[in-house]
Amino acid sequence: MGTYHIGEAIKQLTQKNSRLGNGLKAAKIEEVWEEIMGKTIAKYTHKIEIIHQTVFITTHIGPLKNELYLQKELIIKRLNEVYGIKVVEKMVIQ
Repeated sequence: MGTYHIGEAIKQLTQKNSRLGNGLKAAKIEEVWEEIMGKTIAKYTHKIEIIHQTVFITTHIGPLKNELYLQKELIIKRLNEVYGIKVVEKMVIQ
């Protein structure tokens, strides 16, 4: 058994256990949300999280809820493109 740098060991672990890898990617959703949606939308959305391949988005702005709902297929597609794998299947706007 050889020696590994910690980053390489984590990378190998997440590649072998896709569920763990998806969980780590889901934890980074808030980091990529602004990149995907822009500063204005990111400013008015709160608590973005992925649980069991469902992204939950909370906002108190009615028109924004409607716009997110209308664009949900595109948002799911863009999130999966950023991650490079299918992390999100559904979207819930609260």
